[in-house]
Amino acid sequence: MDHMHHSGPHEHGALEHHHTVLNEILCHLPYAIFSVALSMIMMSLLAFLPTGDQYGDACYRLFHNFHFLHILFAATGTMLTFRRYSKNIWLAMLVGFFVPLVFCTFSDAVLPYLGGRMLNLDMHFHWCMLSHLDTVLPFLLVGMINGWVMGLHGQTLQMFYSIGFHVMHIFISAMASLLYLVSFGFSDWWSYMGIVFLFKIVAVLIPCTLSDIVVPMLFARMKKHTAK
Repeated sequence: MDHMHHSGPHEHGALEHHHTVLNEILCHLPYAIFSVALSMIMMSLLAFLPTGDQYGDACYRLFHNFHFLHILFAATGTMLTFRRYSKNIWLAMLVGFFVPLVFCTFSDAVLPYLGGRMLNLDMHFHWCMLSHLDTVLPFLLVGMINGWVMGLHGQTLQMFYSIGFHVMHIFISAMASLLYLVSFGFSDWWSYMGIVFLFKIVAVLIPCTLSDIVVPMLFARMKKHTAK
């Protein structure tokens, strides 16, 4: 029993040591690389649609589909990670609501918009939180509930999320951000494919890692430290 008692803090300390922002980003870097590459393949296939209004309309509609799904996955990941470190339901609701909104907007709209502007493109900024709040909220709230319920089922579902859902999260984010570029001013993105590839890895990797892992974990631990 003494061995079990003393090994707990040591294991917790090891966990604390490895959960740094840099380690989390490096851990999820391969997910981001392959997800961005796959999203570029999907976008290339979309280019076979007839040009003009049909292509632009398809990208615009798909952007919103993937953006709403991104919010769902992000809210699930945020809530699930928070639940691993804290059982405070009120703080969980605040973190689960605002963190996905901030980072999904940043990844899917703000960074693509800024990237297009850096290339001197006439980009248009579109914020779904203002334009489509009635659609954003159902995906956000269901994602929060989903993450909370998954957290009740212990390590099995949490591992399933970490390996499976997080890959899907990054892929959906990559699709949303690339579709934003095409929909709002960067229709010939393939002319800058190398730059887009590198930019999208950063634009997807950092917000998704912060939203899924780092920020909810910091809020959960901050509450515990203040309680002491």
